[in-house]
Amino acid sequence: MKDITAYLTFNGNCGEAMKFYAKCLGAELFIMPFSEAPGDFPKEAKDRIIHARLAKGATALMASDTMPGMPFQQGNNFSVALGCESLQDIERLFAAFSEKGKVTMPLQETFWAARFGMLTDQFGINWMFNFDKPKQQ
Repeated sequence: MKDITAYLTFNGNCGEAMKFYAKCLGAELFIMPFSEAPGDFPKEAKDRIIHARLAKGATALMASDTMPGMPFQQGNNFSVALGCESLQDIERLFAAFSEKGKVTMPLQETFWAARFGMLTDQFGINWMFNFDKPKQQ
């Protein structure tokens, strides 16, 4: 495992919140709306944020909006994101954390990751697992 990051989920105000946090922390902010992401998303999602990351030094905070109509409960809207170092690492960690838990997104390739998956562990904590695609030279 290479890092652990808090991941916040918002209901349409991710951009506003992350701009506020970036200002408070003096951090750099990257925001990608659904309209700029590959894939077919509903028109209602175009102004929502598919991914935001603010960074200062080695510290990062990540976030996104829910898709329109997806369940959202304030206070339950966070995950712990694990950055993994290899396919073996992500598969081992995902299997270990999913014991007696509920997989909400099986490990799979995405446009940003070689493997990504999500689950809720047996204690009700939401986890995201990410193994980056190799950097293009």
